[in-house]
Amino acid sequence: MKLQGQRALITGANQGFGLAVARAFVAEGADVMICARDETQLQNAQHELSARGTARIAARRADVSRADDVQQLVDATLAELGGLDVLVSNAGVYGPKGAIENVDWGEWARVIEINLNGTVLMCRAVVPHFKKQTRGKIILLSGGGATKPMPNLSAYAASKAAVVRFGETLAEELRAWNIEVNSVAPGALNTRLLDEILQAGPDQVGQAFYDQSRKQKEMGGTPLERGAALCVFLASSASDGITGKLISAVWDPWEELPKRRDDLARTDIYTLRRIVPKDRGMDWG
Repeated sequence: MKLQGQRALITGANQGFGLAVARAFVAEGADVMICARDETQLQNAQHELSARGTARIAARRADVSRADDVQQLVDATLAELGGLDVLVSNAGVYGPKGAIENVDWGEWARVIEINLNGTVLMCRAVVPHFKKQTRGKIILLSGGGATKPMPNLSAYAASKAAVVRFGETLAEELRAWNIEVNSVAPGALNTRLLDEILQAGPDQVGQAFYDQSRKQKEMGGTPLERGAALCVFLASSASDGITGKLISAVWDPWEELPKRRDDLARTDIYTLRRIVPKDRGMDWG
């Protein structure tokens, strides 16, 4: 029971990856508060999680892009769970699909409000509590948009890259309080976001990405449980001392990272950085 006695708040946890993380946390002994915007799906998720064991399962409808909703959510979590040890900021959307000059500007800006501002608001709301108890774990969801261009999904890509850099920055701000902040890339998941890409079609998302997504749908994608297991690791004491990193559930040997704490602490491994010519074997620049 890696999370026995821990209390976690997980956003966007009524379905998909967020619900998979909640399942994994409950299985490891954590009490959880889940939130989402869809009340019906949220209640269904709460019932499912409650049937899995003796953990306390709280649920509250909230829009993470609204400061009032976020503060009320955190206050309710502290009251219903008796405290808070872990934040998993998972809520996110793809948003508009298409060339930047063609997409609706309001929809584009809304992605920033949910993916980036929602993440920042959640962190702002929990940090005072974490500072008071001089400990806490914050886990941010990045996705593929953080590390590579995503043509025709510019709002998603920009917001996720910003989330990772915010996480790196926040990790430094909070280091003195023993509060650790890390970002997670869970892999290519078969969730509602993938279905959105397939429904949009190649004209909106590009032929290459559409073909890749269709193949992913057929092959099954990365199991949700893999990324959820990484979140369990980052929420547990096994990850103590690891902060300010972007870790891939699929490609990085995260189970072995406790042995690499010193290397991680003194280098920029697993961070967003600019590549210069010598990094690619060039002798110019």
